[in-house]
Parts: sequence; structure tokens; C-alpha cells
Amino acid sequence: MKIIVLGGGIIGVSTAWWLSQAGHEVIVVDRCAGPAQETSFANGGQISVSYAEPWANPQAPLKLFKWMFRDDAPLLFRPQLDWRQWAWGALFLRECLPGRLALNIRAMVSMAQYSRDTLKHMREDLGIQYHQQTNGILNFYRDHAEFEASQLAADVMRDYGVDRRVVSADEVVAIEPALAAHRPAIVGGDFTVDDESGDAYLFTVELAKLAQLAGVQFRFSTTATRLVAEGGRAQSVEVIDAHGQYENLTADAFVVAMGSFTPQLLHPLGVHCPIYPTKGYSASFPILNADAAPSVSLTDSSHKVVYTRLGNTLRMAGTAELSGYSRDLNPTRCQAMLTQAQELFPDALDYDHVQYWSGLRPSTPSNIPLIGATRVTNVYVNSGHGTLGWTMGVGSGRALADLMSGSRPEPEFPFLGQSVIT
Repeated sequence: MKIIVLGGGIIGVSTAWWLSQAGHEVIVVDRCAGPAQETSFANGGQISVSYAEPWANPQAPLKLFKWMFRDDAPLLFRPQLDWRQWAWGALFLRECLPGRLALNIRAMVSMAQYSRDTLKHMREDLGIQYHQQTNGILNFYRDHAEFEASQLAADVMRDYGVDRRVVSADEVVAIEPALAAHRPAIVGGDFTVDDESGDAYLFTVELAKLAQLAGVQFRFSTTATRLVAEGGRAQSVEVIDAHGQYENLTADAFVVAMGSFTPQLLHPLGVHCPIYPTKGYSASFPILNADAAPSVSLTDSSHKVVYTRLGNTLRMAGTAELSGYSRDLNPTRCQAMLTQAQELFPDALDYDHVQYWSGLRPSTPSNIPLIGATRVTNVYVNSGHGTLGWTMGVGSGRALADLMSGSRPEPEFPFLGQSVIT
């Protein structure tokens, strides 16, 4: 088949790669000048199967209410005059019901594990280098109640085959000596040795180069404006190229992997797509003192931020804003990140040359991504991965390529198709 993939981030490029490997003719269309220029560009860098947990849980509504009026809150809800935000919020509250949590965790863990395994094989087979680290992810806690609750979550993860090991405060410091000065404040942690980290942007750029060598065509600086459908089937996608010229690109099938902008393309076709952007922030610091900087990827549970070493840079990322489609940086949130990094690693980083960034994570109310077929016969979707686009990216692309090629995907996951999204 001739297939057009709309979106050139980690999800779109991975989908294109695996479709090409299955023998299809593939074209990737993206509005940016190159791959991974938007949400995949500067994320937290963690391949975190151990934290493939939904935001929606029975405790979430109370936390959201407490955080509503704090600009530096880990999860910030800013009401907008946007019916999509309120509809998403209503579905989110439904996912907070106790009976939904285990089902959602199971689906997320299954795809995350499959994707991490797929990434390992791709790294070995293709030789892609992306500042990868395979020495695990360490989560540390400074609150006893939160630490106790984390042990229950760790038990659930172990039930699904994730080796998320609860560790003492002394073990936290032994695993990551850069935290030694903060030992009195740390009450414990959990550690997953199988988790990884690396630069999603570098990986996606390198995979795009290999995909191009394998025959995939890339149309960058080209914006998809609408899918043209007739009789329940898409005929073409209308695009505007770098020169402002309109063009209709025809194909046998289309994959929409446009992150937070996926609903805008699908809604005119009558396809309801419950994805809304949650803006995340990152701060990238040059490392001045390698011995004082962490070498293990860290999650600071108290502030809901992560730290990942990417070559000579320490990437800090986190927070989430449900505040519409703006990528404007909130100075209060940027300052909060700077203060937190200085408090943890005062002598390790160059705080005068920090680079801030924000991206719109495409989030579903359940945090389960939408992967599979839509009601339009030849239109597929691969989007809604939220904070786990890097964790689930290559596996999602491979699984969708299997579906589109008539094969059964390996992971146990609620793929769209038998019960398509409408």
C-alpha cells in the first residue's frame, strides 16, 4: 500500500519506519523543517515503564483542587472557554473511578514494556546513538505518606511484571551518590534497573535518516489542512507546502500522528478523538562538574520532575498545564524549576546558561493512547501518548504497522479497530 503518515515526531517516524519495513510505500508529512521539532524535541528523556501510570486515580480530583491556584503546581488546571477542555475534564473524572485504575495501568504497562524491548532491538540492529543510558530510573521521596503509597503502586507494577524495587534512603544515595547531601530529607525510593533514558530528538532524527535510506519520503515544512473523504473513505490529504501552495496527496491509507493536533484533523470526518494538550516544561543545563551531577535518571516525587543526563547536559522536565494550546513559558514555573535544580545540585550545573522549553503533550483522559482504526475505513490514528511518547513510541509504531499489514500485534492492548473510535 501507499501510506501517508501525518506527523514527524517519535510516533510518526517510528510508524513510518515499521510500515516501510513491512514493504509499504510511505510518505511522512510534517509542518516543521525537520523531524521531532515539537513535542519530541526536549522531553524528559526517560523510557519509564515503571511509571506507566495514569494521572486519573481516586486521589487525583482532590489534588487538582488543592493545586488549582498555585502557579508552580505539578499539575495545573487553567479553565478556558473551550468546550474540548471541559469535555476532556469530564472524561478524566470518570477515569478516576476506582474500577478504572487497574485496567488502565495494565494497558499502559503492556505497551510500554513492548516498546522498551523494541527499542533495545532497534538500537542493536541499527546502531543508533542517542546518549542512551541503561542504568535504570530512581524515584526518591521526601514525604513518608507518599513513600508508603508508592509501595502499593510498586506492588501493582510487580504484578504486571515490572521490577520496581522499593529501596531505603541509604540505598537511594548508594544508587545515586549525587544525592548524598540530601540524605536527611530523603525517606526512601524505588528503583527499576530495566528502565532506560536517552535523547528522543536525536533518536528520531537518526531513525528518519535510516527511513529515508530505506525509501520513506519526507515532506517537511508542509502542513496538512484536511483529509478529503467520500463514501466513508479518505481519498487524499490537502496540504500547504513551504511556498504556500495547496496540493492534494493521494494514498491507499492515512495515519494521523499529529499529537495534540490530531483531533482537529479527525473531527471534520465525524471521528471523536478525546485528546487534549497538557503543556510540559523542560530546562537543559550544561554540566560543569560531572562528579556532582547525577548519572542515574532521577524522578523527584515531591516536585513531579525528572532529571536525565544527556551527554554533557542535564535535562530537567516535568509539570503539566491543562491550559489550551499556548506554548508560552510561565516565568513562575521556569523559576521554580531553576530553584529546585539549584537546591539539589548546587555545584554541578551552569545555571547562567539554562535553556527552557515547553511542549504540548497529547493526553487522553485515561492516559491510554489511541492506536488503530477509525470509523473512516482507511484512516488510522497513533496519538494520545501524553508523557509517555518516548516510552511507548517505537512500540506503538510497530504495533500499528502490524495492524495495517494484517498481522496481530504482540502486546495485549486495547487497539482501536474491532470497536473503532467514532
